Amino acid sequence: MSYVDEVIDLVVEKNPAQPEFHQAVKEVLESLRVVIEENEEAYRKDALLERLVTPERQLLFRVPWVDDNGQVHVNNAFRVQFNSAIGPYKGGLRLHPSVNLGIIKFLGFEQIFKNSLTGLPIGGGKGGSDFDPKGKSDREIMAFCQSFMTELSKYIGADTDVPAGDIGTGAREIGYMFGQYKRIRGVYEGVLTGKGLSYGGSLARTEATGYGLLYLTEEMLKCNGHDIKGKTVVVSGSGNVAIYAVQKAQQLGAKVVTVSDSTGWVYDKEGIDVALLKEVKEVKRARLTEYAAARPSAEYHEGRGVWSIKCDVALPCATQNELHLDDAKELVANGCIAVAEGANMPTTIEATEYLQKNGVLFAPGKAANAGGVATSALEMSQNSERLSWTFEEVDGKLKNIMVNIFHNLDEAAKKYHMEGNYVAGANIAGFLKVADAMTAQGIV
Repeated sequence: MSYVDEVIDLVVEKNPAQPEFHQAVKEVLESLRVVIEENEEAYRKDALLERLVTPERQLLFRVPWVDDNGQVHVNNAFRVQFNSAIGPYKGGLRLHPSVNLGIIKFLGFEQIFKNSLTGLPIGGGKGGSDFDPKGKSDREIMAFCQSFMTELSKYIGADTDVPAGDIGTGAREIGYMFGQYKRIRGVYEGVLTGKGLSYGGSLARTEATGYGLLYLTEEMLKCNGHDIKGKTVVVSGSGNVAIYAVQKAQQLGAKVVTVSDSTGWVYDKEGIDVALLKEVKEVKRARLTEYAAARPSAEYHEGRGVWSIKCDVALPCATQNELHLDDAKELVANGCIAVAEGANMPTTIEATEYLQKNGVLFAPGKAANAGGVATSALEMSQNSERLSWTFEEVDGKLKNIMVNIFHNLDEAAKKYHMEGNYVAGANIAGFLKVADAMTAQGIV
């Protein structure tokens, strides 16, 4: 049995009931097979892959908090510090009822390679809780965040582990967590990113993931003889990533015609009205039915269906495994030329393979949505220097990072005779840097 197959079997055996983690490891290691086979003897001797797929530290803890009626609740919380070979652990905190250890490990494992691809000195980590901020008062969210940080603060720091926002964790939650960390530890440092501008946050951080997705997509299209201007784009999701992906796509001359949320989706033949979308989702925190009600050109549909709309470019920006094989077949039949992932692993393996086999340009999330973590690292730099850069400075650096990421994964794919396979290129480029660092630092 090959070393890759041994390690995949080992991961399944040692991490039962964690299908998302199994999926992430299998996808990465399969695409690294050609690199690993070149170095199989050395990697096996050093158990490099076993060390790569095993977190350096897994923290599981309870979070007790009191609601507005005086009732105590207890949530499960996690922080997985996966790999620190190239820098402090870096990755978001997800607050959502679906959060469990397997999902946090899948996200943390992906984060190793995503962070490596940025070219910045940050390792991989991820955390969160099964707490649901939806429907909670500000006081209840503060109570949860303070309790959560009381325990987490023992294990993080500006040079150790720097968490950030993710699904359910926005500026409000980061603010409450930062205040509690400062109070407990007695230090004012850049321990969290995604902070408010008044206390160490970075301009362009809010827009970063969505903008970065479009910068990489634009470069991928350009390098394959296409111009994003004039293209029809479908987007799933209507959260932070989706909103700013829509905004930047339309700034670049594309026409975005869909967005979605957990109950349904909107098709707007005139192009999504970003100002109205922000009003509905960021201000009112309402459902997309309100968008359709306020926009005569928009149609609202229950359930799934974004991928049925004829388009040139598809950008899944909602959640993991949202684009299935049947959706991929529909996209291909409708003439889609490119798919770029704004969310983490939103495309199933079967759908990814189908798109690639049918000549669709495919940019994986670990590359395409790296703009968020890249700008978080730029926030860390500003905190360390006690400086604030302008929006234009941060946005310019972000664009350069995303363009460089595309060229790095493109070159890695070509070097290993897999031209056009950007999934393999991203994994190889991210892996080689981490593997070199792990080897140089000895068996730790």
